[in-house]
Amino acid sequence: MDATFWATVALVIFLAVVFYLKVPGVIGKSLDERAKRISDELEEARRLREESQQLLAEFQRKRKEAEKEAAEIVEAAKREAELLVAEAQKKTEDYVTRRTALAEQKIGQAERDAVNEVRSSAVDLAVEAARALLAGKVDTKADGDIFKASLQEVKSKLN
Repeated sequence: MDATFWATVALVIFLAVVFYLKVPGVIGKSLDERAKRISDELEEARRLREESQQLLAEFQRKRKEAEKEAAEIVEAAKREAELLVAEAQKKTEDYVTRRTALAEQKIGQAERDAVNEVRSSAVDLAVEAARALLAGKVDTKADGDIFKASLQEVKSKLN
């Protein structure tokens, strides 16, 4: 009996014990359970991936909406700023126009006052010069006669 015979006998006994204890079924069942667990994990991973893609798409959509809204807010602010600048320019122009008109009126009034003052001074000087000339040339009798003639002329016009 050589060693090969005993190795073969030991192998047959080992295989008999393995089949008697249903080790191939247990190993198959264990492998099936593991395959099912792996399949479930793959399905869960696939579901999670789809959910994450949906969330990513939703967040990207929200980001685009937020960017659009921010752009609209910036545009509205620019329009409002332009309106404020235009309104300020118009108010400034109106103010300058009113102030210019007021200044021109004051200048015109000052001019008229100055002309009237010069005329008044000229009339006063002319009257004084005429009185001085007439006082030297006219006698009192002639003055009385001129006065009486003027008085009669006024009375005749009143009647």
